[in-house]
Amino acid sequence: MDSYLTQFLDNLKAEKADNTLAAYRNDLTQFADFIRSRSLDPIEPAGITPELMQAFLSDLQDGAQAYAPSTVARKVAAVKSFFHFLVQQNLVPTDPSAHIASPKVKKQAPRILSRSEIEQLLAASAKTGGSRGQRDSALLTFLYATGLRVTEVVNVKLDDVDWEAGSVACASQAGRPRSVPLGAAHHLVADYLKNARPALARDTSPPMLFLNHRGQKLTRQGVWLIIKETAKLADLGELVTPHTLRHSFARHLLTSGESVRRVQELLGHANLSTTQIYRAVPTEPKTETLP
Repeated sequence: MDSYLTQFLDNLKAEKADNTLAAYRNDLTQFADFIRSRSLDPIEPAGITPELMQAFLSDLQDGAQAYAPSTVARKVAAVKSFFHFLVQQNLVPTDPSAHIASPKVKKQAPRILSRSEIEQLLAASAKTGGSRGQRDSALLTFLYATGLRVTEVVNVKLDDVDWEAGSVACASQAGRPRSVPLGAAHHLVADYLKNARPALARDTSPPMLFLNHRGQKLTRQGVWLIIKETAKLADLGELVTPHTLRHSFARHLLTSGESVRRVQELLGHANLSTTQIYRAVPTEPKTETLP
């Protein structure tokens, strides 16, 4: 079983972000452990039956650790993707998960900050002062002005920024490169590079745009913590995440008259339907669900 999981996960590396890949690995490891627990003898993927799949689903929903429907749906989706890959590669003759139904999950609208809330957040980021405060201000403005995913932001290198064109080059999750305007982040990032990054940098610092206080690459978790602390300072609660800024970027562009195709291009979405959700998302109040 383990060799098949390794093949599948290696195949995903080119198209999935690190956090998504980690979720697949955790969910599939749980699935493999469950399959092993059902027999004294090793069971290979070709020996997994629809009945075993149904037993796994029942364990997720009604077992000792019953999961929420959204979590069950995610785990089932990971297993279905795994078997779809195995069938495509002719590693198993049939897909035992084909007729397993995931629980229905109520779709939540992404949280959108109003423009005034964005101003509150960015103003709060500048209050810290010093090189770290200047970095945080540039970082949050960069996240909102470009709409990049947090994984993309922490992987931006110094030479990815084209100052003459006023844009940043970025490789999307599926490897499709795109160029995104710096917009309102242009001057703040330039000031950060001139005044703050040299104070954070060390001899061993990597050539990344954003560094942490030890002069090393800023991590995804580091960005989350910065936003959480800044949102609290701005009295915006604890629900603001890096993706909240990406959602807000998309919604604000569309309400300003930008075409959905252009927003799709800037976000790096493979499918237009993923971008179109922002047409229906209300900015106010702060939390709502789609019908």
